[in-house]
Amino acid sequence: MSSSDGTPRVVTKFGAKHVAYAHTICAYSAFILALFLGCYTHYYKIVTNEYFGYPDEWFPSVSATTGDRYPARAFFQILIALTSGPRFALVVLWYFYTTRSAFTSSRAFGKFLMLVGITRTVACGGWVYITSTDDHMTHDIAMGLYLVCTLPWQLGVVYTTSRSIPQALKWRRILTGAFFTTLPPMIYYFLQHKVYRVPGAYTTYAFFEWSLILYDVAFDAVSALEFQTFELGVVDVSGGRPVPVTKEGSATVGRPEDAISPFFLHTLSAIRAYVSEVYLAFVFWSMLTSLALLIWYFPLWHMGISGYEAFLLITITPMVLGIRPLRRVMANQRGFFHLISLIGLASYAVQDPAYRLICTAVGLGISTTTWMATWIESRNTVGKQERSTLIWGVGLLVHNVVKMAWWTENPIWPIMNSTNGGCNLVGLVLAAVACIEVLVRDNMNRKPSHDVSTQMATHTVADGNSWFQAAAGFGGVLFALHSLFSDSSAIMRWSVDGYPSFGPEPVPWGVATIAALALGLYVSPKQSLTTSLMWFGMGGLGCTAFYVFAGWNAYYGGLALGFYCTSILLPIIRALSVHPPFKTLLTAFMCYNVLCLASVWTVAYAFVPGGVYLRERIHWVLALMMAFIGLGVYNARKQVEEDHLSKALVQRPLVKEARSLTRLALVAVMAISGLVATTRSLASVTPAPYHPAEKSFTAGIWTIHFALDNDMWASERRMRDAIRDLELDVVGLLESDTMRIIMGNRDWAQYIAEDLGYYLDYGPSTMKHTWGCLLLSKFPILQSEHHLLPSPVGELACAIHATLDVYGQPVDFIVSHNGQEEDPEDRRLQTTELARIMRTSPNPFVFLGYVVTKPQQPLYYTLFNDGNMNDIDPSDWDRWCQYVGYRGLRRVAYARVSHGHITDTEIQTGKFQVVDNPPNYWKASYERIQESQVAPGLRYPAIFRGAGIRGHRYHVFNEPRYFVH
Repeated sequence: MSSSDGTPRVVTKFGAKHVAYAHTICAYSAFILALFLGCYTHYYKIVTNEYFGYPDEWFPSVSATTGDRYPARAFFQILIALTSGPRFALVVLWYFYTTRSAFTSSRAFGKFLMLVGITRTVACGGWVYITSTDDHMTHDIAMGLYLVCTLPWQLGVVYTTSRSIPQALKWRRILTGAFFTTLPPMIYYFLQHKVYRVPGAYTTYAFFEWSLILYDVAFDAVSALEFQTFELGVVDVSGGRPVPVTKEGSATVGRPEDAISPFFLHTLSAIRAYVSEVYLAFVFWSMLTSLALLIWYFPLWHMGISGYEAFLLITITPMVLGIRPLRRVMANQRGFFHLISLIGLASYAVQDPAYRLICTAVGLGISTTTWMATWIESRNTVGKQERSTLIWGVGLLVHNVVKMAWWTENPIWPIMNSTNGGCNLVGLVLAAVACIEVLVRDNMNRKPSHDVSTQMATHTVADGNSWFQAAAGFGGVLFALHSLFSDSSAIMRWSVDGYPSFGPEPVPWGVATIAALALGLYVSPKQSLTTSLMWFGMGGLGCTAFYVFAGWNAYYGGLALGFYCTSILLPIIRALSVHPPFKTLLTAFMCYNVLCLASVWTVAYAFVPGGVYLRERIHWVLALMMAFIGLGVYNARKQVEEDHLSKALVQRPLVKEARSLTRLALVAVMAISGLVATTRSLASVTPAPYHPAEKSFTAGIWTIHFALDNDMWASERRMRDAIRDLELDVVGLLESDTMRIIMGNRDWAQYIAEDLGYYLDYGPSTMKHTWGCLLLSKFPILQSEHHLLPSPVGELACAIHATLDVYGQPVDFIVSHNGQEEDPEDRRLQTTELARIMRTSPNPFVFLGYVVTKPQQPLYYTLFNDGNMNDIDPSDWDRWCQYVGYRGLRRVAYARVSHGHITDTEIQTGKFQVVDNPPNYWKASYERIQESQVAPGLRYPAIFRGAGIRGHRYHVFNEPRYFVH
């Protein structure tokens, strides 16, 4: 083994197959020993779950066996710790085997697969060492991540398995098929246990779960077949001589190609850099989507143009990049400028709404300008611009995933804080770290560029194409992504329909939205395809279907449109960057601003100048958007044909690395979105009425000003608390449609519905141009119709007419929002239509609406007399907008509750009981009784008496009113 001439010598060597053997023995020993010890020491305890025990359940699950009891848990964790070494070694060895020995994989794919394997192994440690007893949520997330990573790992290993070893390929295919075939029945029986609480279902689930363990470990054990001729060696590169020491005191290693550490260091550095810039892209999208939301607060309270709308023009700030020295400074020191742009994130600490808006606008202006400078200055550096564009697109996907995890709020928006679910400080610190990473890395890696050929090609292209077309294309794409795809549920709410054809639910179908955007970004480097006329036709057809249809068909069109928009990002941004920055960027962002304002004008026409010309004409806005995009694509097509760099781009290492990391990021984004959707589905509360024993329900109506409270904070958590404490079984929420640019594309009702357990009817879709009315119900929604009430002059009024299954009795509800006081004819027509709907229904009925009239006035009589309805309390003269009416039910009580500074409108509620003979209760008796004469289960909560709770109290009467019936 020695070498006299100093050449490297092999100290020892051993077969790689022994690593596979060690992994298999340790893994199987851990599970089998844990199962034996668990059954021997705590059998009855580990077979008992949250609902059933022995004899209904008689076989323990993996989690209960390995994580719940000593000594099984201790032995299992020790043996799994011993398994981790061989497991990590298998992952790394597979990379070297497939890329250096068998040559079945490219190095890029091998790196991706190795990262997936490492992530999967770490996730395994998560669910092993954080048991469901310790932290159920973290345990489930780690388990979900493990399963999600198993798909690309097993498919990737099968793909890279050498065809020269047919036995290995055969067993891998069998075990992969067995693994994924087992998942559906396992999930089915888990749902039977968790949701339907079927005795014995968890035992059946446990057998499927244990079989997954067998398949999973056996899959990796097959590596022993491939590693028969694959050996590991320990090499003394000094040949037995003393190892020379560098000036820094470190030992000199052998040939670079024999060292693993440089690869890992480079990979980790590349991932760190990529993640830092993706996070800054997420910050950009967070500030962009929050700006209009903050602006909206002011016209909302002014009931018209406020002047703060001018802050929308902060987006034209990038026009200053026409100053070349400034542009170069911002591009070269982008980390510094991203850092100072964080004033937009830090604005959450400012209490005054006006100053909070100013800080956010300044931060967005700097961030937008920095991204534009980066793209323009990197247009002559092959691959750098493409990398930055892909990162920008991934940032949008991350924004969608984060919003899905926070029930469509963004935790770093300036309307969020520590009391309503915000993580502003954490987000700000992470952003600062990312900025510093970019700043340090850029200054360390900066090299002068003298790529003359690239510059010449760029100038030639710029001279041959239209700067206006390039600007219009970018403005159209930015508007499309912001208005429709900055939240995974936006296109669903733009096209929602009534029950039972409601359309897709945000969970889990938001994952499909994110997947469509991710797939579009994946194909975006194929610019000759994405700039073709056929491709634009696909996008146009998607947009058309999205507008024309409703429910599922519209959603499919929206998916096609989203896929198209992200697929054209690379050519659109490339075309934008090669033209004179001042006029091009000014025009681009003005196109975006015009589309933003036009989309607002379609619904706010009653409050803005010239609104009549865009009233309810969202199809004009969508058509103009697609026309802008078409101009941009046509311009980009010419550039792709002329760009001499297009073929060379693919060969450059920077481009290959960027695309590889982007693919990895897209897989991670889709996996995490699936994990978020699964977690939310499992955590959501099953709807159940508050007082089933009394067959009673409490209904309420509340105008909530788009879920922004009086101080410009997101208010859905405070709304949830009030709805929960009032025990509202059915509640109508008005001014609820927040799926627009000016409201931040927030579907906040998802949070209340899932957290408290409600069925949700979103009401008329965003495409219907109303301010929105929404229904939350503890009772199943049998069917519902969305009405656009007659509105010839003023704003378009909306209504939901829903039939609910209330303790087996069909009961109809109307939730409506009529027009303003300034339009009396509109209100007369709207009230007449509401009365017609109520009069023609044969069912018991509850009206929850916003009518804009005083009691005993003509519209009041139209509503109640013509509608064959009873006012819940005709003696209450102090009402103006909101009313509660009913028939065919026993009215128990009526209460008015103050708004608690969440909005400027109180909560009106009525308590009712279903009866066996509804016709006997068609007309009301208004005899009042004392609360002491009412059964405790039919009383209103006492916590709202006196000073109340969190600013909510019984007011006007200072207590509920109770009635005979």
